Amino acid sequence: MDTLQHGEITQKIIGASFEVHKFLGNGFQEVIYQRALSWEMKIAGLEFQREIEQNIYYKNLPEPIGTRRADFVVEGKVLVELKALTKLEDVHLAQALNYLKAYRLEIGLLINFGSKSLEFKRLILTNKVSNSINPRNP
Repeated sequence: MDTLQHGEITQKIIGASFEVHKFLGNGFQEVIYQRALSWEMKIAGLEFQREIEQNIYYKNLPEPIGTRRADFVVEGKVLVELKALTKLEDVHLAQALNYLKAYRLEIGLLINFGSKSLEFKRLILTNKVSNSINPRNP
């Protein structure tokens, strides 16, 4: 049994991402990977919203202070932020962690299709990276 919170969902998203990267490789714009990942997540039976405006909350204020378009929110539980860069940097990780906090979601994935090998980081609300896997350097 999977002990990671929302582990079954994140495993399906990661599997779909590997399928996209295996077929397309690197070098495309982010929107191409978004479209391909949408298709693969449908095949995997995942429900998701893509590019839907999400409210941004501040502290305990009941009303949102603004909006941002998330790449994906999967099953209403997992934020997925895509990149198509040669290398992920700390700013991308910080951005994804801030989105988790602002969206009041606990689990997220930061996925980079731009490097030679697919990269991803599994994020949790406590602002710790719980898992980072590169298929060539597990």
